[in-house]
Amino acid sequence: MATANVLNWKKEKVGTVELSPEVFEREVKKEVLHEVVKWQLASRRQGTHMTKTKGLVSGGGKKPFKQKGTGNARQGSTRSPLMPGGGTTFGPLPRSYAYVLPKKVRRIGLSMALSHLVKEGRLFVVDAMESKAGKTGELNKALKGLGLKKAVLVDAQNNETFKRASRNLESYKYFPVEGLNVFDLLKYDAAVITKDSVAKIVDRCSLEKA
Repeated sequence: MATANVLNWKKEKVGTVELSPEVFEREVKKEVLHEVVKWQLASRRQGTHMTKTKGLVSGGGKKPFKQKGTGNARQGSTRSPLMPGGGTTFGPLPRSYAYVLPKKVRRIGLSMALSHLVKEGRLFVVDAMESKAGKTGELNKALKGLGLKKAVLVDAQNNETFKRASRNLESYKYFPVEGLNVFDLLKYDAAVITKDSVAKIVDRCSLEKA
């Protein structure tokens, strides 16, 4: 079982923590990560696109011209899809793009994303997520001190003071272990997790629950 150094916000070593090989040393497969990210993005789509059909377009109560004698094809409504300003035939309607992805695949994908960051040396363990006054500038300076320009910040529990400090930092995203996901881990290039969150992350990625 591998170990990782626990750092404080001055990048000083204050201890070590064991990392489960099933979660932090799993073989990375791009096709699995792709499938999980595709599932996440599909679930986020609003699917509110819509066009009006003949029955939804206003007007159309009057026949546009008489049935015979005009030389034109007969028409029964000015709202017909064949008429200017008419409805749309077979246009898009509101729908959900979400689909079911097995829990086992989701958990393996999360483990692979974490393993990828560990392999690249871009996963950092800190003793705690602390912000004395919830000041954005103070937190930004501390993150820069760790050498991070873009990262997710993962805590064992939601810390409102720390959350307030990180809210205006566009290059960083803070959430508890429950919000950990493959898309953000790959998008933000690095991850800073607390020592207390390691056990919860291992529990979240456990295949015994899948």
